[in-house]
Amino acid sequence: MTVQNSIQQGTQCVWYGEEKYLMQGATQTPVVHSVAYGYDNVDEWMAVALGQQEGHIYSRNTNPTVHVFEEKVRLLEGAEAATSASTGMGIISSTLFALLSPGARVVSIKDTYGGTNVIFSEFLPRFNVRVTLCDTTDHDQIEAEIAKGCDVVYLESPTNPTTKVMDIARLAAAAKTVRATVIVDNTFATPINQNPLRLGADLTLHSATKFLGGHADALGGVVCGRKALIDQIYHYREINGATLHPMAAYLLLRGMKTLELRVRRQNESALQIARYLEAHLAIEHVFYPGLTSHGGHEIAKRQMRGFGGVLSFMLKENSFDAVRRFLPKLRFAHRAANLGAVETVVGPPATTSHVECSAAERAAMGIPESLIRYSTGIENTADLIADLDQALRPS
Repeated sequence: MTVQNSIQQGTQCVWYGEEKYLMQGATQTPVVHSVAYGYDNVDEWMAVALGQQEGHIYSRNTNPTVHVFEEKVRLLEGAEAATSASTGMGIISSTLFALLSPGARVVSIKDTYGGTNVIFSEFLPRFNVRVTLCDTTDHDQIEAEIAKGCDVVYLESPTNPTTKVMDIARLAAAAKTVRATVIVDNTFATPINQNPLRLGADLTLHSATKFLGGHADALGGVVCGRKALIDQIYHYREINGATLHPMAAYLLLRGMKTLELRVRRQNESALQIARYLEAHLAIEHVFYPGLTSHGGHEIAKRQMRGFGGVLSFMLKENSFDAVRRFLPKLRFAHRAANLGAVETVVGPPATTSHVECSAAERAAMGIPESLIRYSTGIENTADLIADLDQALRPS
């Protein structure tokens, strides 16, 4: 299906990428479990193997069901090409290792997702890749580091879990002056709320496990952008083998059909909950870009169509013991290491986004041990607020 600006996002989520691959009158994309694909005509087989003709050879490389998932995300992000991996970290690591070589330099921010931060602090330095991590909201510092020369600028907006917002257009423009590749983790925003490629990024990636799938039952990752870059990432991923399973791709596709509906509801609920918590006497601080008190609110208004379904907050009693007492009181929330699901999911960074990091490392990233990340589901907003209200009452 060709992208048409007149077609709105809800329709795109349902239809994009699928029509060509429906079989024998089926209304749903088939799950193709075949490992290999046979050809009686050797010349046709060779043409597919060389990429001269569309088709599949071996499912570690490409698969029909996986391809439909990639196409749907590609079209929603307005990209030339897309490729996927078995997890969000699979696509992040594939992207970075495909594009970086010894002697390269990365400019990024201090509070990226915990797994990404481990790549920057532990793995890339082993390969003589230099990494400079800047204060996330200090755009002047980031621009100054970019100006010194770099190969990749890696951004995340909003950030996980403190929902900091970065001016993607401003930093992408700075990166262009040194010919750096700009990568944006768009997991929190989703293509419904934000399209980094339209703001100047070269690549945008997602942990599809989260909002794209939306049902907490399938792992996956996807990256979109210019075809030349995607080809490099695909080649790295196909050889290293972090292949998205066709059943996971099917589940992600099924979830994406309601993406616009879910995200719209989660945007609305998260904003109401953030406002409620900000006014509550038991709350010290709320982090959500939809609040006027948020440091990145004006940037978010410019580059986002909605503020997302995730917020975080600190209890007035600023201690991990307070978190321990509070979380079990919630009725309508899974205490789990996930986000973006139809059910509300809650937890501290120490057991969720930054479990790979020590308390000292989290502190250096500006993540308090008493912080609570709250991923709003699609439950009725009034019920979620009432649940928070009863959990915040003194014991």
